[in-house]
Amino acid sequence: MTMQKPFAITLDPGSSLANKTGSWRTERPVYVDRLPPCNAQCPAGEDIQGWLYHAESGDYEAAWRKLVRDNPFPATMGRVCYHSCEGACNRAKVDEAVGINSVERFLGDEALRKGWALPAPAADSGKHVLVVGAGPSGMSAAYQLRRLGHRVTVYEAGPFTGGMMRFGIPKYRLPRDVLEAEMQRIIDLGVTVKLNTKVEDLAQTLKEGGFDAAFLAVGAHIAKRTYIPAKDSSHILDAVAVLRSMEGEDQPMLGRRVVVYGGGNTAIDVARTAKRLGATEAIIVYRRTREKMPAHDFEVEEALQEGVMVKWLSTITQANAGELTIEKMALDAKGNPQPTGEFETLAADSLVLALGQDVDLSLLDRLIGLEVKNGVVQVDPNTLMTGHPGVFAGGDMVPADRNVTVAVGHGKKAARHIDAWLRGATIEAQPKHAPATFERLNPWYYSDAPKTMRPQLDIARRTSSFDEVQGGLTEDNALFEARRCLSCGNCFECDNCYGVCPDNAVIKLGPGNRFAINLDYCKGCGVCATECPCGAIEMVAEEV
Repeated sequence: MTMQKPFAITLDPGSSLANKTGSWRTERPVYVDRLPPCNAQCPAGEDIQGWLYHAESGDYEAAWRKLVRDNPFPATMGRVCYHSCEGACNRAKVDEAVGINSVERFLGDEALRKGWALPAPAADSGKHVLVVGAGPSGMSAAYQLRRLGHRVTVYEAGPFTGGMMRFGIPKYRLPRDVLEAEMQRIIDLGVTVKLNTKVEDLAQTLKEGGFDAAFLAVGAHIAKRTYIPAKDSSHILDAVAVLRSMEGEDQPMLGRRVVVYGGGNTAIDVARTAKRLGATEAIIVYRRTREKMPAHDFEVEEALQEGVMVKWLSTITQANAGELTIEKMALDAKGNPQPTGEFETLAADSLVLALGQDVDLSLLDRLIGLEVKNGVVQVDPNTLMTGHPGVFAGGDMVPADRNVTVAVGHGKKAARHIDAWLRGATIEAQPKHAPATFERLNPWYYSDAPKTMRPQLDIARRTSSFDEVQGGLTEDNALFEARRCLSCGNCFECDNCYGVCPDNAVIKLGPGNRFAINLDYCKGCGVCATECPCGAIEMVAEEV
């Protein structure tokens, strides 16, 4: 949370005030700011504690405006982010983590409902930036660059904005009206988006368009393949194609018995989609155990609730018309799956391969200076600039975890460095505050307040429609959830220090300005630091 720094006050030694105790001290209290674990964990770089501070006071528009400084897609991210921030939340050691993702979704939905507009761009810089790809990373960069006053043109090979948020995430997780509304808000800032425009030759596009810089954010749309002996009559598809076809008028023909080969979130999404398309059996075949499955556990659990079955420690060795040959696996001493020579057959009308995706990098063939390794573009980790000056990259194109939150963070980070590069400047990394650990908190002040769970669609409707599975919080729920934040490491003006000081040495500076210490009267007893709920006061040794 960013607030005005407090300061110490020392009265004139000639003051008429009596009972001074300052000379007794060996230590003095100092107000500090620490880095809350939620902020430290967020790949999008959100000031989570900062916007929760506004939300818990009921000022939802201020909270939303604080949030969209870093992430322009709160309604979308409130649905598809895997909220690693909650895994780091100190509140979990009191009862349960704050439902950060739930409050983010509430703020995003509230903004769409009330028509809140993004902040207007800065004055025109005279610079023109090309963004390749209208997915989360590309549109995040476009938004931040436009805010900084640059002209931005986005080239998108597909017919819609959204990238893998649209073509890789089913509608039951992300309704398309929500996605489109948040994309349109960015376009309304003056960002030009050219759909159905694939960049075949980046070097030529940069030259002909007169662009001053570029950000590459091409999604991983190419499905990885594996060799499975199969007869011509076998019906084998790839997961990306199945999910992409759901955006068109003609839905994929998968049949009644669908087998999905893979263990990631995409495999889960395809199996759940198959159930909604009428499959009586949707079976995931995965060569490892559930503990090793890369799909998120809550998604696996939701799939199992919907009737999706999983064959653990299994691999597909052959595909014939109407059936698959499955070999059972066993874990060796190192925990790696090994073939056992035991086989079984599995009835299947179709086999969907969900073995990961690659990025089409053919647009870079004529660009000098770029390094490609293991199918991704190598970039400076501090700036995201490639080996070609003025060309930056992020999202699926670079070495990183592939998820929407990381992609949004890349877009924001790249935009800042593109702006600096266009101005002939560099951005120096600022030192981070020390972490706000749970041990520094005073949880005695917090009563149990379990996390508010979002409502879910009933199972019957989940498996027979593409209606959104996860509901949102009400205003009352959102307010309650925001108020569960412990404000780890940062003063939120609870007045504890003011109330417990035995020497009246704590001075209130007014709303938003926190407190100061009158060092003439503070004897350094440390009660204020001990009783601070959020660990925002530190006792430091007096200088001799």
